[in-house]
Order: sequence, then structure tokens, then C-alpha cells
Amino acid sequence: MGSLLRDRTEAGKRLARELMRYASRGDVLVLALPRGGVPVGFEVARALGVPLDVFVVRKLGLPFHEELAMGAIASGGAQLLNEDVIQTYAISDDEIDRVIESEMRELERRERLYRGNRPFPALRDRIVILVDDGVATGSTMRAAIMALREESPARIVVAVPVAAKDTCEEFHGVADEVVCLETPEPFDAVGVWYQNFAQTTDREVHDLLTRCRVASRDMHPSRRSVAPIRH
Repeated sequence: MGSLLRDRTEAGKRLARELMRYASRGDVLVLALPRGGVPVGFEVARALGVPLDVFVVRKLGLPFHEELAMGAIASGGAQLLNEDVIQTYAISDDEIDRVIESEMRELERRERLYRGNRPFPALRDRIVILVDDGVATGSTMRAAIMALREESPARIVVAVPVAAKDTCEEFHGVADEVVCLETPEPFDAVGVWYQNFAQTTDREVHDLLTRCRVASRDMHPSRRSVAPIRH
């Protein structure tokens, strides 16, 4: 088993080549799932000449088993609950509320860090290219797609460099278009398929978003860039 991608930068450039039909369109927006999806999304947005923003999704893990999701919350105020999981494990309303409150604090922290004071972008009737650095089970990406549907975009395009084959095929049932560059088997984990899969930091996310906005501001001088990061 060997790596297929050098790093997220190369992955984004390769992914962009498969998405060039969306280049220079005023109704297209790249939304990246932080943190790891942002370096990939940055290369896609830069190559296509379209805006980049983040779509923060926080999994709602069971109180006694955080890796098992009972739902998710996302940018824009979307909240999704899996009633089957909640009923199967007899999770009380109070337990659900505590998990939501905890994850909401982290979501809001990340939104302030990444977006500053800028509001969440309007997505109605726009083509949204939803980018991550890879998907294994796809639970976070599915939650993102479901949350985005609430914003009434014209089209949702899921774009990832590497994914488990079955997961990629499942996305065809919930997204309008799916672009998966590589679907190796057995899949194991996303990081296996990168030579360099170092963790993306909050600072890197902020800096990449700022670079995209500076480029956009230079083309449209009336636009303001993001507020400075604070620690």
C-alpha cells in the first residue's frame, strides 16, 4: 500500500483540473471543511478564480462514545439529529442538549477564528463545491450536504482527492455531482494515501482564507479583508 498524493496542495491542484468547467463563474463558491479541507479548497478556488469560505461541521458524539455520531451541527445554524441512534442508545434530551452546547461553543470559536465578523455567505441559487482532503466513512460530509440543502443552493458538488469507494458511491445519492480522484481499496484511512498528512492548524486555515480574500479585494477594491486573528 503506497501513497497516491504528495500533500494537500498537490491534491487541490489535481482536483481543480477536474472542475475547470466551473472556472470564472460568478455563481460558484468553494466551501472547504476545516481544517484539512482548506488547503485543498484553497488550490481549487485559486485555480477556478472563485471565492473560498469554510463550512464548519461539528459531529455530535454520544456522551459515552464520542466517535459514534448521533447528529451534527453546521455553519449557518443547521442542526441534524439521527433519531434512530438516539432511540437505540436511549439518549435523553438533557444529554443531547449538553453535547450540542459543547459543540456549539467550539463551532462558534472556529467561525470567529476563521471568518472574523463576516456573515455566513448567501448560498441560495449558487453552485457550491464542497471540498475536503478525503473521506472514509463520510459521516461529516453527509452532514455537511444535508445542512447545505437547507440553504437552497442550485447545485452541490462534492469534490475530494481520495475516498473509500463505497462512500464515494453513496454520495451520488445525496449530492448533485461527485468528484473523487482516487478510490483505492482497501481504503483504511485518509492519511495513508498522502506522503505528507501533517495536521492543518487554525493559523494556516485563517491565512489561506485571508490570501483568497486579498486576491478578491485586489480585483474588487471595495471589499474588505478578514479581521486579524486573535489568540
